[in-house]
Amino acid sequence: MEFSTSTWMMISFVTALMVSIWKIYPLLINQTLQDDDTGEDSHEALLEHMHKVLQECEHTPSTQELHEKMVQHREFDKERFWRFNQNKLNQLLNKHFAKHQHLNSIEDIHKELK
Repeated sequence: MEFSTSTWMMISFVTALMVSIWKIYPLLINQTLQDDDTGEDSHEALLEHMHKVLQECEHTPSTQELHEKMVQHREFDKERFWRFNQNKLNQLLNKHFAKHQHLNSIEDIHKELK
């Protein structure tokens, strides 16, 4: 059985296409990373952690004190939330205030939890 040049070219093209798709496929999979702290589940975990820390506080902390207490808390996952900083706390608080319009400050959250 004799193959023409165009047939060989088509076979090599299809083979190269299959190999390139096989190599690129792992890059196209949209998986969340283990240390991804931008998702909704991470947001909820940080919010629950913030509530735990605020419940343990006797007085209302400032944002800087709250950040330090959250990071130093025994249940804080340092591997997952290694990017957690003061700015992330401010964003977390702003989202929480937007969701719960009756709350305006950390003091309001603290009073509600106590």
